[in-house]
Amino acid sequence: MINANLGSRRLSIGVVAIGRPTFDVPYAESLLATAMAALEGLDADIVGSTALQFDAEAMRSNLGALTEKPLDLLLVLQVTFTDATMTVELAKSVDAPLVLWSFPEPRSGGRLRLNGFCGINLAAHALGKAGQSFDYVHREADSPEALKEIMALARAGYVKRRLTQTRIGVVGEHPAGFDTCSYDTAELKSRFGVETQTLPIGGFIASAAAVDDAKADAVRARAAGDLGSLDDLDQDSLQKSMKVYVALRGLADEENLQALAVRCWPEFFTDFGCAACGPMAFMNQDGTPCGCEADVFGALSSLVLQWTAGEPAFNTDLVDVNVEDDTAVFWHCGQAPISMADPEGPIGPAIHSNRKLPLLNEFALKPGRVTLARLTQAKNEIRLVLGGAEILRAPLSFSGTSGVVRFDKPAGEVLERIMREGLEHHTGLVYGEHRPALRRLAAMLDLPVIELT
Repeated sequence: MINANLGSRRLSIGVVAIGRPTFDVPYAESLLATAMAALEGLDADIVGSTALQFDAEAMRSNLGALTEKPLDLLLVLQVTFTDATMTVELAKSVDAPLVLWSFPEPRSGGRLRLNGFCGINLAAHALGKAGQSFDYVHREADSPEALKEIMALARAGYVKRRLTQTRIGVVGEHPAGFDTCSYDTAELKSRFGVETQTLPIGGFIASAAAVDDAKADAVRARAAGDLGSLDDLDQDSLQKSMKVYVALRGLADEENLQALAVRCWPEFFTDFGCAACGPMAFMNQDGTPCGCEADVFGALSSLVLQWTAGEPAFNTDLVDVNVEDDTAVFWHCGQAPISMADPEGPIGPAIHSNRKLPLLNEFALKPGRVTLARLTQAKNEIRLVLGGAEILRAPLSFSGTSGVVRFDKPAGEVLERIMREGLEHHTGLVYGEHRPALRRLAAMLDLPVIELT
């Protein structure tokens, strides 16, 4: 079953092809056919007319298909030269990130048969004067690199659009001294369109305590399926932990929350008698990220990562950097999603290392390529932190869930950058290489980028 909150649905790309009949129309139409065949092969829905539009009236007749449903990207194929009139009108009429695609042509010594690049150059100037943002691709009609760029742009557009529909639940306040977890409600709304809804920690714990045992038992069956036998754990505390998940799931569903930032300690231990880590791991696997320590920007960063990757993300701490062997360790108490577990290592339930209460996931992260990202507020400026690394197969470094990584740059350089920038202690992590789409997203959101690697 596809979880739409993971961002795993097909993207929607609107297409308009423009040109002028005074150029080589048969050649233009042959290139357009090649480009459209390539686009139809993408894992995306292509919306719009495949015919070459020669004037604004013809273009307007096709606007209905482009405005009927939300688009993740509007792709204008500048097949031949045109003036900027149609492009500017499209930018103002269609609510989607705009990308211009022109095709190089051979330097034949004869006539310019297309002159499409000059067309996007003209459009770029007009769009800038009109205050319209855009991106561009100047590659061959059948270029695999062009398709990669277009898909990265479409994924970025999808994430940008989802952000404007996002509501994050905040359960309790972040711990004293955890400035890394602070946030400004008005700034979140103005910068990203993200809304927050707060709930006192005491009220949430009361709702968890009131959960029916039968609902908690169903969650226990899920936990046993993921982690193995739960019989050695304190059963009363385990049942309470299961109730926390039911309450988190219910809160997110009833209030239409795409993520949660949860004050995970000390009240869950001291006032209720269980750990929230395992329940938050289940939520992460569901595609509803939970930020520990009521970290709203951490939860938002996880959302951005999972919508970009189409799979669960992990909001984690960098807890060790070894310059000697050029490795580092990302860890959190036990809230990594089960899909990140190394199938060749032990996977099981655990108790919190400090508070000695269940339930936590415990496993080493599986080896593979990962993307690191964080929407940071370091130095009082919202920016996007990006990094790449490889998770190495290694024994569990610390109790809970953790992974040993080798960054794309030397660990000492990454450590220096983190400390000199004063970055937050939480970082989002997801499998795969997704920085191209995230860089495009940063440009769409007018965010400076800090490249860790």
